[in-house]
Amino acid sequence: MPEPSEQPLATGRRFDTVLIANRGEIAVRIQRTCHELGLKTVAICSEADRQAPYIKSADNFLCIGPSTAGKSYLNQDAILLAARLTGAGAIHPGYGFLSENAAFADAVERAGLIFIGPTALSIATMGDKIAAKRAMMAAGVPCVPGPDTALPDDLVSVELVALDIGYPVIVKAAGGGGGRGMRVVPKADQLHEAIALTREEARKAFGSPSLYMEKFLQHPRHIEIQIICDGHGNAVWLGHRDCSMQRRHQKVVEEAPAPGIAPEIIQPVGMACVEACRQIGYRGVGTFEFLYEDGAFYFIEMNTRLQVEHPVTEMTSGVDIVRAQIKAAEGHVLELTQDGVTCDGHSFECRINAEDPDTFLPSAGVITRLVLPQGSGIRVDTHIHAGYKVSPYYDSLIAKLIVHAPTRAKARARMCEALAGIEIEGIATNIPFLRALFEDHAFARGETDIHYLEQWLKLRRAA
Repeated sequence: MPEPSEQPLATGRRFDTVLIANRGEIAVRIQRTCHELGLKTVAICSEADRQAPYIKSADNFLCIGPSTAGKSYLNQDAILLAARLTGAGAIHPGYGFLSENAAFADAVERAGLIFIGPTALSIATMGDKIAAKRAMMAAGVPCVPGPDTALPDDLVSVELVALDIGYPVIVKAAGGGGGRGMRVVPKADQLHEAIALTREEARKAFGSPSLYMEKFLQHPRHIEIQIICDGHGNAVWLGHRDCSMQRRHQKVVEEAPAPGIAPEIIQPVGMACVEACRQIGYRGVGTFEFLYEDGAFYFIEMNTRLQVEHPVTEMTSGVDIVRAQIKAAEGHVLELTQDGVTCDGHSFECRINAEDPDTFLPSAGVITRLVLPQGSGIRVDTHIHAGYKVSPYYDSLIAKLIVHAPTRAKARARMCEALAGIEIEGIATNIPFLRALFEDHAFARGETDIHYLEQWLKLRRAA
């Protein structure tokens, strides 16, 4: 499989040391690729992560603050100081934390460092859901029905917008993300309350009360398209993923390719995403997220960062997406062309979380026993080990279990075997829940949508 070219730009954006501004499994993932490229790494950590294994395998490390993320992994000044003290020439933000923070990306570049990601302008444009929708409509990317403007403050005018779209509608925070800042409004008499609650939530969570409104689709699937751009007008898309298995808008299982979507349907959408990237001068990797219903795609947002679920695309495309990120940041011209992209077989990813499999409450503590599955077509991305202390301060994700096989049926069977072979003791995990889900008949047939998992869980609780 072709990879991005090694040829640097004449202007040069070379660096030999990367500070990884993240933690957990993604810190391990980035560190591995950096070392494969001959780059030195700097790990940062909070007090809670001092004993993490990736700290010891980095070329240098600094503890930058207390256990709480706000005083460590979200502390921009501390991260920039760590880069200066260790001589890092670039910062990789991973996902979450500061990865889609335009102000941080700008501060990194102004400090004379390289941000391994898109420009601050691209992050800001696509981070504002209204601006993103406007840009996508201009590029010919299909969008969910609804205006590309913020909702007015006047409630009578808001009512007219909802009537024009047609109920049910969904109200969203313009600066939202991660499944927060949104409410479904089934009927007109619930609109005012939904607007008031979502505005306040948006103001507190995202610093802006700006909202927009779209048609609420009844039975859509969540489909993603992965892109890579070099910043010189060259871009490719690496196939598609289905991320419909969600609980409270949080993804649980992802797969590539999305089942049951004909190439002639997805092809023009992928090319529209590529064209959109060219129009906004995008650099690096990114993901276009769509709702898919009745054979039609509707853009909802773009993630301007590495996705948690990037391994399923790596497994089917053969492209190291983290490597592509780094090469784009260095200024290399993308050698991979669309004709050279081939996606083979099928891949699943399960998010292994430290949480109760029935209540989904977080489970902190020490892992006393760990057995990870091995074998052909099995990959585990993790930072944990026997004796590792799972902290209560961060996201509950402790590992990603990924499988690949020639067909979806064989990949599902392989995942069932892998889930049966993984053992984690000392804390509660969601592994029993994942095992049950992969045995579900509708899931096995690929006959699910974004609401299926919530309904499935309700039936299990009632049984």
